[in-house]
Amino acid sequence: MTTDSFYAGLPKTRSFDSLAAPEAFVPLPPDWHLCCTDIVNSTGLAAAGRYKTVNMIGTAVIAAMRNALQGEPFPFIFGGDGASFAVPARHKDTARKVLAGLRSWTKAEYGVSLRAAMLPMDWIRAEGLDVRIARYAVSEHADFAMFNGGGLAWAESQMKAGAFAVAAAPQAGPPDLSGLSCRWSNTPARNGIILSVVAQPAPGTSPRAFARLSAELLDLASELAEDGHPVPDSGPKLRFPPAGLALEAQASRGNQPVILRKFYLFFHSLFAGVLFALKRPAGGFDPVHYLSVLKAHSDFRKFDDGLKMTLDCTPAISNRIRGRLQQAAGAGLVQFGLHEQDAAMVTCIVPSPVEDDHIHFVDGAGGGYTQAAANLAAAFGISKNPA
Repeated sequence: MTTDSFYAGLPKTRSFDSLAAPEAFVPLPPDWHLCCTDIVNSTGLAAAGRYKTVNMIGTAVIAAMRNALQGEPFPFIFGGDGASFAVPARHKDTARKVLAGLRSWTKAEYGVSLRAAMLPMDWIRAEGLDVRIARYAVSEHADFAMFNGGGLAWAESQMKAGAFAVAAAPQAGPPDLSGLSCRWSNTPARNGIILSVVAQPAPGTSPRAFARLSAELLDLASELAEDGHPVPDSGPKLRFPPAGLALEAQASRGNQPVILRKFYLFFHSLFAGVLFALKRPAGGFDPVHYLSVLKAHSDFRKFDDGLKMTLDCTPAISNRIRGRLQQAAGAGLVQFGLHEQDAAMVTCIVPSPVEDDHIHFVDGAGGGYTQAAANLAAAFGISKNPA
């Protein structure tokens, strides 16, 4: 296996629970580069009701890189207010170009500042940290990368301090965001609470000790229907006008006037809404099958130098998760943040509606991972630049 084909050749697992074990992860090759992004003042944007914009920009980072690499697999992870990914050395210039363009585009299109950083793996390992990857297959058609080793969290903290920055490219054209979609309405909690969980090993915690805690948290979530998956079998609702239509129009308009793109997306959504309501196939598109795949291909839990979950949760299970985390924090094993809200949101990358390779990123609709991470920082006295 060459380093270029490292990720394509990485074995996939269908068991999420098995990812709690440190041995499920493999180090990135030494000549790869790690890239990370996040939105400046995402907590303030969430408080102002713009969290759908925050999620859309985070997903746009992944969509832009997927299109730039023309479908070549690479490890990426959605973080709510940003996204991170890794590429082999031959793609580092492409990654830098995409990130530079995205920084200018988000500012010009949405008035939102995006941080971006890129650094080689040997710089991370010089800090005594690592970036280790696993590949979790949600079906034969789609999978998500999982990260551990501490290197990604360290790189993100360095990025927020201004290190390893990728400069914006004001003259760059609009990014290719083909497939990016954010038209679904928020999905209300069915069990009372949408619980956002961000749990990270405390400094000095062994990987094995954190793995045991993660397994306990997953066991608690398993007591919920479908492990707490917040997307129902019927999928999220598509109401009119679609909640994220204006955001998607801005993201996908290219050099076209945004009003024309809005008209196109509105009538496209109207036609799709009729198909979903009738539950009848048309032109190779089967709405019932699409929704079943949407649920299966949603990343409501992940390992991201820690454990993150978006759970449709009962108050009783939420209290037990909080209690177990408080107990572990008291023992010096974990730092954590939780956030409760009444709905979840889904942002999508759909290369083709008639294929099964679409993927969907789940977050809490009321601040989600961003607010949970802010609560973590506040509770554990972590000094950080505005999230």
